[in-house]
Amino acid sequence: MATFKKTAKKATKKSAPRRKPAADAARGEALSKSISESAQQIWLAGVGAFGRAQAEGSRLFEGLMKEGAGLEKSARDFASTRAGTVRSAVETGVGQTRDRAADTWDRLEKVFEDRVQRALVKLGVPGREDVRALSARVDALTEALQRRGAASAKKTAKAPAKKAPTKTAPRKTANGAKATARKRAAKKGASAA
Repeated sequence: MATFKKTAKKATKKSAPRRKPAADAARGEALSKSISESAQQIWLAGVGAFGRAQAEGSRLFEGLMKEGAGLEKSARDFASTRAGTVRSAVETGVGQTRDRAADTWDRLEKVFEDRVQRALVKLGVPGREDVRALSARVDALTEALQRRGAASAKKTAKAPAKKAPTKTAPRKTANGAKATARKRAAKKGASAA
């Protein structure tokens, strides 16, 4: 490896041309001047942009405000449209839920009424129809009795009143008391049989 380094050093020394210091200085100055001019142009462009931004800044600000107001209005319109849609959807949902609840409640009432009616029938309590039928029967019987009572009142009014014979109470004797006791015992025996 040591031999390679020596040959590389010899080859670089021979191949690199020598420059003159005056040419290098002129080239450095030209490069420096070019960089300085570029920096100056960039600086001037920045100052120009700043000036234009200041001049157009108020117009730009007003334009941005108008654009923002337009966007806000369209967003509000969209939101109100969506809110109306959502509101109607919620109202529809609430209405359907209310209807379902009412139907469920009606079914529950019917089931309860049926069970109560079955329990009353098992206990022998007359139902609504039974009470109506009995009421109609009582009305018919009342009407029949009134007609019968009116007819018998007419017969008694037409027939002259008969005078009932006056009865005198028989005197009781010892034998009569025994006969009355026998009659009573006979009546008791007949009613028991």
